[in-house]
Amino acid sequence: MFRLILLISLLPIAAALIARWWFGLRVLADTGKQTCRCDLARWMPAPGDAAVIHRAERSAAEFGHELRLKSLAEWREQDPKAAAAREGTRRFGRAVPPLSAMIAVFALVVGKVPLAGALAIVAGACALAAALGLLSLPPELQAIARGAGKLRQQKGFPAREDEENVVQCAIAHAWDEAVPPVLRWLQR
Repeated sequence: MFRLILLISLLPIAAALIARWWFGLRVLADTGKQTCRCDLARWMPAPGDAAVIHRAERSAAEFGHELRLKSLAEWREQDPKAAAAREGTRRFGRAVPPLSAMIAVFALVVGKVPLAGALAIVAGACALAAALGLLSLPPELQAIARGAGKLRQQKGFPAREDEENVVQCAIAHAWDEAVPPVLRWLQR
């Protein structure tokens, strides 16, 4: 029984890690290091950023991270319920796998569960967190797409290639964050 749960749990974990690598890490490694130049008069700082001076030249990954943060802030204002649901899923992914690992260790020490059962508990929690993280990703990607549309209208980047790299990196950051931190730690 525990081996079956473990085997079934490995499928969503593997799918999440592959998706994170393909849509997130690979894109950030390819286009994230490219230097982009923006017009500071049109590029607004991230919400909560109090710095007066911002650099006009940074990597696409840094601009993409800021674009993602701005898009998420606008999403929270426009649709607070959906944004709160996505944030709840993210918190679930941060909390449940470590808590399930603690429970599995205690159950193993007490002798209520064999080693295969403890591993199945942890893998099941990680699989559930990974599946929920990926399933709740499309609304965040839509918010980033709306932010990218505004970025294109503002023409904050003189070069079209820089603009596209920043948008790709913003989407890649979303895919990177969709996976629970426990699985991100495994993929370093």
